[in-house]
Amino acid sequence: MDFNDLKLLIEPTVNKIGYELTDLEMKWNGENNLIRLFIDRPEGIGLEDCETVSQQVGMLMDIEEPIKDDYVLEVSSPGLDRRLTKTEHYLKFLGDEVRVKLTIPQDGRRNFKGSLLTANEDFIEVKVDGEVYKISIDTIDFTRLVPVFKNKK
Repeated sequence: MDFNDLKLLIEPTVNKIGYELTDLEMKWNGENNLIRLFIDRPEGIGLEDCETVSQQVGMLMDIEEPIKDDYVLEVSSPGLDRRLTKTEHYLKFLGDEVRVKLTIPQDGRRNFKGSLLTANEDFIEVKVDGEVYKISIDTIDFTRLVPVFKNKK
């Protein structure tokens, strides 16, 4: 089963129990196979949420048996440096600082770190050192939020 098929199988179950599947990773090396789900909801994610999703998805995987190899299922929150994988994610974090890595260089570079200005299904705009770059969605390898830590005084 490939990445997209697995996502199509799992996502409705995650949504049905009140969570958003923000990202999915599959790491296969023969012995230590891993399926990692990243979930979110407006109230945030705690350990109990991860356990709930793990149990539900685990039962689904046992019933459907989409993967014949042994694997470990992990469920986690997206974290402070979460990946932006959907248009809705980009729109939610407009104005925040992001790190973008491209699969195909643009303007002689593959890495951009700056403020996310606009986003739609086709492109995003990132302001880097005062210059605005319009980046096609289909050239993006990944986009991550840059965590902001505030000092307590």
